[in-house]
Amino acid sequence: MPETFFPIRTRARVPVAAATLFLLGLTLGGCSGGDFGRTRQDFVNDDMHRWMGGEATGSIGLRASQFQLTDGERQLRDQAYPLIEPPHSRPAWKSVFGDYAVLPSPWRQKQPPFDRTTYGRQLIDEPHRSHASRYSQMTDDVRDDITRFEPFYANAGRVLDLDRKRKASLAHVSELSPRERADAVARMEENTLIVQWVQQCLERRISSYRWALERLVIQAPDNMAAEVDRLINELAAQTANPPVATQPVIGHAVVSKG
Repeated sequence: MPETFFPIRTRARVPVAAATLFLLGLTLGGCSGGDFGRTRQDFVNDDMHRWMGGEATGSIGLRASQFQLTDGERQLRDQAYPLIEPPHSRPAWKSVFGDYAVLPSPWRQKQPPFDRTTYGRQLIDEPHRSHASRYSQMTDDVRDDITRFEPFYANAGRVLDLDRKRKASLAHVSELSPRERADAVARMEENTLIVQWVQQCLERRISSYRWALERLVIQAPDNMAAEVDRLINELAAQTANPPVATQPVIGHAVVSKG
């Protein structure tokens, strides 16, 4: 009897062992590279949001810079992305696996106009265990924006300050080629436009949040609405007085649509 069942047990264990080794390899591979806090993919995708600069300048007919991103410029783009991505627009599984979509700038022609009702309709139409969870979702979304606000603008201030120094130094660089000058100017334009892009998206978010809260109040009134309203007003006050002021890119009317 043992000889009869031994081959069967062996065949049953082989796939399990193979699967175990495969998963172990994935785990160890993700920790390789000398930094257990980041996966190998993170190292490859350090410039995963570089496209934002080219999209911003390209949408108004300007060229993108070929300069490598500085640490501050890379951080500016990484911090900007969750503020330009429509709130509550990404399924949870995409957030886990890092599926980031390339988004059109607000100056891109031939795109659907901004719809302030999209966020609220999605929030209301999605299945929830109770209306209180909808208020909780809004609270989390607005609070996340408030939390991201200060770090983004603090870094933006540093980046734009360095750009002002870069601009001043152009007149003193020896043998500056036309290509180098063009790339320096293009990078400064990119950085400015990204800050303006975030500013416009924050204004749109506030409008969307107000519409959603108004609909929640008439459909499912709750005392939680007062806290959501307070947070929206806090975000609106910060957005109305950004700590970093930017001038429109010369020769182009960079205005909000919607």
